[in-house]
Amino acid sequence: MMAGKGDGSSQHLSCGFGIIPLFHGGSEVTDPATEDRALKLYRGTPRALLHPRFQDPVEKNKYMTVMEKSHLQYGLKSHQPLEAIFHLLPENLLISGLQTVPGLLPAHGDTGDCLQKPRLMKTVTCYLERLFIHLYPSLEEFEEELLDLLNSDRLLQANTAQDGEEVVVRERRLHVGVHNGLRFVQAPQVAVLVPEAELSPGRCQGVPRTGARDAGQALVLRSRIQLSEMVPHPAFRVCFQLEYVFCSTARAGGKALSGSARGEAADMRSVRWAVWSPVPGTGDTDVILPLRGGARRGPCQALLYRTPPSSRQGKHVESGTVQFHVSTDSEEHLVTAAEILCKDRDESKKPPTPSLRVPAPRRVPVSPRGPGLSVSQLVASPRGTGQSLQQDGAITHLEADLGSPDAEPCAGDQLRALPFTPLQLPMAAVGLQACSSRVSLSRAALARLHTAGFPDILDRNQEPVEISEPVELGSFNLQLEEADPLQGNEIVLQFLAFGRDAQDSVEGLWPRTLFLTFQFYRFPPVTTPRLQLVSTEGVLATGLAVPAQLLVRVNQDGTLTRAPGLQLKYMVDPAFLRLGEQRWFLRYLAEHSLQIDIWDGDSLLHFGSAAIKLEPLLRQGQAAVRTYHELEVATTEYEPDGPVMGREALRHGALRPLGVRVAVRGRLHLCLANVGHPCEETPEQLPSHSFIVTAPDSSVTTPGGRGCSLNTPGGRRTAWARRLVDVDNELEAALRSRRPEGWPKQRAWDLQVIDSYRDHIKGESIYQMLSQAITATRTVHAVLGTAEFFEFALKNPYGVQHTVTIEVDHPELSVILDPREWRHFKELTRSVTPVEEDMFHLSEDLKPQVYLRPSETVHIPFKYQTFSADPAVVAAQVSRGKPIALLRVKVEPQPHVVDQTFRFYHPELTFLKKTIRLPPWHTLPGTPVGVPGGQPEMFVRCSDPDIICETKSLGPGEPQDIFLKVAGGPSPQIKKFFVAIYTDAWLAAPVQIWQFYLHSLQRLDVACTAGQLTRLSLLLRGTAAPRRVRAFTSHPQELEVDPNGAFVLPANGIQDLYIGVRPRRAGSKFIYLNLVDVESHQLVSSWLLCLSCRQPLISKAFEISLPAGGGKGCNKRITYTNPYPSPRLYFLCTNRPDLLQFKEDSFEVAGGEVYTIGLRFAPSQTPGEEEILIHINDHEDKNEETFCVKVLYQ
Repeated sequence: MMAGKGDGSSQHLSCGFGIIPLFHGGSEVTDPATEDRALKLYRGTPRALLHPRFQDPVEKNKYMTVMEKSHLQYGLKSHQPLEAIFHLLPENLLISGLQTVPGLLPAHGDTGDCLQKPRLMKTVTCYLERLFIHLYPSLEEFEEELLDLLNSDRLLQANTAQDGEEVVVRERRLHVGVHNGLRFVQAPQVAVLVPEAELSPGRCQGVPRTGARDAGQALVLRSRIQLSEMVPHPAFRVCFQLEYVFCSTARAGGKALSGSARGEAADMRSVRWAVWSPVPGTGDTDVILPLRGGARRGPCQALLYRTPPSSRQGKHVESGTVQFHVSTDSEEHLVTAAEILCKDRDESKKPPTPSLRVPAPRRVPVSPRGPGLSVSQLVASPRGTGQSLQQDGAITHLEADLGSPDAEPCAGDQLRALPFTPLQLPMAAVGLQACSSRVSLSRAALARLHTAGFPDILDRNQEPVEISEPVELGSFNLQLEEADPLQGNEIVLQFLAFGRDAQDSVEGLWPRTLFLTFQFYRFPPVTTPRLQLVSTEGVLATGLAVPAQLLVRVNQDGTLTRAPGLQLKYMVDPAFLRLGEQRWFLRYLAEHSLQIDIWDGDSLLHFGSAAIKLEPLLRQGQAAVRTYHELEVATTEYEPDGPVMGREALRHGALRPLGVRVAVRGRLHLCLANVGHPCEETPEQLPSHSFIVTAPDSSVTTPGGRGCSLNTPGGRRTAWARRLVDVDNELEAALRSRRPEGWPKQRAWDLQVIDSYRDHIKGESIYQMLSQAITATRTVHAVLGTAEFFEFALKNPYGVQHTVTIEVDHPELSVILDPREWRHFKELTRSVTPVEEDMFHLSEDLKPQVYLRPSETVHIPFKYQTFSADPAVVAAQVSRGKPIALLRVKVEPQPHVVDQTFRFYHPELTFLKKTIRLPPWHTLPGTPVGVPGGQPEMFVRCSDPDIICETKSLGPGEPQDIFLKVAGGPSPQIKKFFVAIYTDAWLAAPVQIWQFYLHSLQRLDVACTAGQLTRLSLLLRGTAAPRRVRAFTSHPQELEVDPNGAFVLPANGIQDLYIGVRPRRAGSKFIYLNLVDVESHQLVSSWLLCLSCRQPLISKAFEISLPAGGGKGCNKRITYTNPYPSPRLYFLCTNRPDLLQFKEDSFEVAGGEVYTIGLRFAPSQTPGEEEILIHINDHEDKNEETFCVKVLYQ
């Protein structure tokens, strides 16, 4: 319903909702003829269907309230014309006639509904012939290694030694099918491939292992494949899947018995796949496609072969090609016998669930059609049947599952997507690295610094802690820390001074005050007070480069404290830590670094960041440690996104920081100290880290028929009995309410209230006691992005079999359904419990179910992966809805490491789109050694589900990029999120965690010319109270503001702020402008000026040579003629004021006269070439002429 507001706008309100049941009694379809056409409406929101106690049928549910005298008329009937397009649509897909279905013509007429009278597009028959498949390094070596691995796996599963049998190749098959982006249009054809060498005369047609050694270097298709279902549409693809059929055979005299192969069970394995997008109108052509494999998701969702790390294939895990000739002629071709045996399998297909990693459902085996009939299809094989059925399962939408980097499918009348090419240059992930500090100050400067009067750091005996040299990183002993009797740790961070780096070339004023922000362990984030920069002689610092300036705290009234420096203390002892958290804290100090952000205290602009390893805080048995550090403070500037000029910037091996400039601004001097303190209680360590959670014994016994005893895992439980009024607020309120007068009546009234209360809570109390008896608790120390794996031992307490449904009420706790993922986590945790294939069955509501025999115990694998810290509970229920076990997962959040920090400034209420180039994988800490293929596939996950974060790969051997799309908020909002990077497909543990800050600013686009002043104004809106504000800019040499100082911004008023932009270089650039309350030091408004600067016309060019390596510089002169007949006043400026100075910044010359301009060139320390521009502007600061001087420093 649309309701009107007082201001004239409208608002959509929900009046109710209804439910149309499509099925009655399982899979029985509702009869449209007998369906009631009146739909009942229920009050509220459809979220009531998600209530944990919601029960069918809907009409009898007490949580649903029917809207009286209200209903909705509707019609439900089948649409017979859709039967003609069933082969284009997957089952259970909601689709509208306004959507575009690949393979259907657009709607005819004005209806716009293509499903009202669907019209199929004309099909084109394609013929694939002369098909060859090449595998790396050769077919012989590929198959030999594959057979060795399968034979080793067979012996490992059977837990036996060499038994005289071996695995041999029975045949090689190729599945070829047409996909329209939604489903396979027809069942894929199956063709038999043979080695090229076996096509020569005299060769045996059997394929034992000895025959494979002499095979050629290619697999050949001897016949032609006819694809009659092809449609000239961009979304239609041809999918190839290479499959091997194996069997175990006995040996006789060292040779495989070929005759025994036909009586053995066949095993089918998919090894490679490829996808081809036909280009309409190309006609006959030759096609070469790369084969894919490994951890990539294939079109048929089959388990693909992945070369192990020790493989001889090395970096070519995905190497290999499929080559064929395609033609679309109209001549008639013979129909093979295999096509006559074809049976349609579309009716038995069911769409999989992309959100759950489950194998495809089993179906009745059928014979695929194709040019050649496979031998293994004529053999009854339980193993082969299960494998082939899993591979032939329906796939989800092609856009989501094929993952082809070459092209993305389009639907309907959309344009065909070209191969993926980034629209902007990817910026390199040049982040802040925490490294060992080095001292750059002289001994005299260090002496002045340490005699400035900083407070001493005292140990537990009130003695000063001496400064020691930091130990070598990575040399700590964790056992020595755990055995330390001084388990209390007093962490001291003492910030001493801040100095400007000698190589600081970033434009901007040196800050007068600053403040720091950081977060230590899981303590709250810290924003320090404003700190004044004071020179060691006691005078205030200026913009000159002073080696080290003391940090002095600024009081609320603006005065300075007497003692220099800022000292912060953190007391970490067993009273603060949770049970067993001491070990986690020690690991945090040993492995993590502290990220510190430095901000300008006046302009509130970000000045830079620093990072320091916390390992020097480990005392290693000492009573106290103290170390001195000098950290580099660096700033990272990101250039505006520019178009890709060519693929040279994307070549592998030529990685450079595209769009990123990192500059060292200064150096932060600080001391780290850790003072040990004794503890009254010895901290308990973490319990033995078992990955098995055992369910408590919930059996209820009745000894001798007298009463019953409830056995609990904790044995005997005792508790102090308390009065009912002390434990229930409702009962206490009822007893205090107004009662009848008189003492006997009052007592009787109280007893009646108590009896009613007992009857009211009796059922709930019994339910809570029974639930507590079957509840097991698991404590998970959750780290951001890291998956915590454990298994829950679930026992069937009944004497009959049951199908148990597992319900999870938290999205971050899930049951591992894929046996491959289960096996992966068991290998990581080294647990020895068995792994069962096809253990779970999904119910209609997609909840996992497991079958339990009487008194049987199974291990249910769970995975907890979180970006939050809320507790979770999982309940297992039998088919009748009675809980048999409850698992409560208690989450203890732990701090995570931040490897890199990115800070972006972007216009408000717009999307930030960034492509970040991943560094070479071997530089990421924690990555495995010897990974085949040279470049493993990267996976990413973002902590904010509303942010689009995915990886982009340009193909084998090419670097990988991370694509981010973030929605910015209003100015000056700051959005913080994390991105975890993984190298395993199951996202077990991240190899790196990146932290992102997105500052939303008001955008102002400025088109200007280099060296010329461009004036414009900003509209300032006052807040509820008048403020004394001042405008600050990140580039004061290029941006002027008026008023330049502090001024009063009236309450709820409007005032103009005039700015002048004079960029020094052509191109795109960002300039930040902050409006700050100078009294409360709060950010009032913030702008992002996006400069688009063009180069002025060069009228004259000069070239001079100067000696490099110092000197006194050089004086030169150039002449300028006034082209006007009247006198004019001119102003001079340059793009390099550090290299060129004018004798006079302005001059006046008569009409037609010549003026000599004096130039002073500063010396350069390094040889090279510089281009210096001289801008001659008129009295309005408009550019008249520009000279270019090329200076050669030799």
